[in-house]
Amino acid sequence: MSRMGDVLAGFHAAWEFESDSVLIRYERGIRTPRLFQALGERRVPLEAIGGVTLTPGRRGTVVLRIEPRPGADPLLEAAAGQLKESGDPYRLVLPAERETLAEYYADELRARLTGAGPVDEFLVGAPDVPLQFKAYDAKASFDGSVVRFRWFWTGASSTKWKAGDQSFPVAELSGVEWRSPEVFEGHLRLLRRDFADADAQPAQADLDPAAVVFGLGYGPVHESLPFAAAVLSAVRSAGVAAVPAAAAPRRDPADIAERIRHLGELHEAGLVTDEEFSSKKAELLAEL
Repeated sequence: MSRMGDVLAGFHAAWEFESDSVLIRYERGIRTPRLFQALGERRVPLEAIGGVTLTPGRRGTVVLRIEPRPGADPLLEAAAGQLKESGDPYRLVLPAERETLAEYYADELRARLTGAGPVDEFLVGAPDVPLQFKAYDAKASFDGSVVRFRWFWTGASSTKWKAGDQSFPVAELSGVEWRSPEVFEGHLRLLRRDFADADAQPAQADLDPAAVVFGLGYGPVHESLPFAAAVLSAVRSAGVAAVPAAAAPRRDPADIAERIRHLGELHEAGLVTDEEFSSKKAELLAEL
């Protein structure tokens, strides 16, 4: 950049441009997305940036966005494309009158980029540990080396309750599967190295002792996603081939029928919209 330490402030965040990185500082306030508040700040090395865009925003704004290189950020790897636009930590929304200034910084950044392809190591730091959050059926905690699930008797399935509280050293994991709590059947699942065969690990998160399920008010994005990213980063640092998401194995037809019946009950109760019901039913039928 032309001067080290230049700062560009927008809504909910400010970007500080350094010689080798961009430091993103997120505001604290009731209007700032809770994920941003949980992250606090993030340092993005220039080598982790694949591109920079400047596009028109809504209601008299412009949006400056950093495009991280694939594989550079454990948070985005864990999110697997599930973040809403408003929750994208790499967007800086500015008043339209600052477009010329934003364009200047975009050009300055582009001139310093060194690559655009995938990387095989995380270049952006993971959220700090220890971390913990409450899922519907358990309290999940991570100290940097071991993930622990402590079941709640009011939410855990009988399968999990019988299995007892669980501890998973990072060395036993191959990755993490995070499904947003904002969609049906949201959960966080630990992918275990001893379950290389997809059919060996239970398909249903509520029956898998290596998974916790979300629900209304449980496992919110700003708590469960940084948790998943920290675990994924630790797995990668341990030298284990990390897998951010795994394809779900096909389920038993009887299980599919039971799931559709339960989904229908939620629909009749008004807890699931017509669109959500049709979409999820189609997904379940596709697993047959």
